[in-house]
Amino acid sequence: MRVEVAYARPDTQRLIALSLPEGSTALDAIRESGIEELFPSIDLEHQSVGVFSQVIAEPGLYRLREGDRVEIYRPLEIDPKEARAKRAGTRR
Repeated sequence: MRVEVAYARPDTQRLIALSLPEGSTALDAIRESGIEELFPSIDLEHQSVGVFSQVIAEPGLYRLREGDRVEIYRPLEIDPKEARAKRAGTRR
């Protein structure tokens, strides 16, 4: 089955296409993609993983389907409420 693994930083992004056996998990796809070697800062213990923008709680148990895109999310640098308040404050 064909799947993709995606990761993005402000300065670069990577989308890796893979062919995996049926029954593979999101974690299998991440490991097989080699993306952790490309981006050594990835820490799956502290970063969320999702499929098509839907966070999955346990990537090692989530069975992928044909065409899925596994996404590794970076932690938020600032709370969204704080960011909005900061933007609103600078406009006044």
